[in-house]
Amino acid sequence: MAADVYHQGERAAQRRAGLLDQGAFSSRAVRAEIPEVARGFLLQQPMLVLGAADDQGRLWATLVTGQPGFLHAEDDRALAIGARPGPGDPLHDRLTRPAPVGMLAIEPARHRRMRMNGRAVPTGHGLRVDLDQVYSNCPKYIQKRQPRWEPAAPSPPRPSRALTGDQRRWIGGADTFFIATADLDGDADASHRGGAPGFVDVVSPTVLRWPDYIGNAMFNTLGNLEVQPRAGLLFCDWRTGGVLHLTGTARTDWDPAHAAAVPGAERLVEFTVTGVVEIAGAVPLRWSDPVPSRFNPPADLP
Repeated sequence: MAADVYHQGERAAQRRAGLLDQGAFSSRAVRAEIPEVARGFLLQQPMLVLGAADDQGRLWATLVTGQPGFLHAEDDRALAIGARPGPGDPLHDRLTRPAPVGMLAIEPARHRRMRMNGRAVPTGHGLRVDLDQVYSNCPKYIQKRQPRWEPAAPSPPRPSRALTGDQRRWIGGADTFFIATADLDGDADASHRGGAPGFVDVVSPTVLRWPDYIGNAMFNTLGNLEVQPRAGLLFCDWRTGGVLHLTGTARTDWDPAHAAAVPGAERLVEFTVTGVVEIAGAVPLRWSDPVPSRFNPPADLP
């Protein structure tokens, strides 16, 4: 595909970063079809990150899971997902109807990830997504973890408008989270952020800040934030299966002096929390202790 896979916000972010040429090079990886090698990758995965907007227009990121095989390509332009977000999940109600979604299939054990986006339609077994874009991402900042299955026993969701002390400590010690954004047309994207524990700075019960490290110069996430600020974050408790969903708004701080104060940062992103949903025991996966990515810049634990 040509460089017109980018919308105006992505091009604006590339321009601000001085990376238009690298972004154009990276765009050649974007296609509308699922490559044969990617079909095999999807069949092996037990989880998928989804990003979408709810009925109020708030963006959320969530996780669906299943035994390997629950993700499969129906054809080269459609992905079948044998699951939907469960009751209490912020996207449960919205995904009972057609909706634009961003998706990330990620395999921490092998440092592999694959981005997809398109339009989801509910089926009797889960979702079918007619795809617009498919592409792989580099392995940077993915912590190596091995999964094992354990039956899920979700607790009732705990909604709030600000982070509790326990939730702030959870985020402050995290080495991974997922982020959902969307463009002006509502087309959603789901992405991964990783770093050393402490890379997410919990500024207050309603404000988070993290460094944006060097990447592939596509600027899908920051490009979306250039045109509209809504975003959703997902933090997973890899030991217990708990999930922490946040919704709010985000902005990019492009001031190089601010980025220079944070190891490895090219720029900073600040997120303002407007909604929180915590669900203990939501995910039927437990993960081994992480092997940190060799690409992680240093970070200070709170």
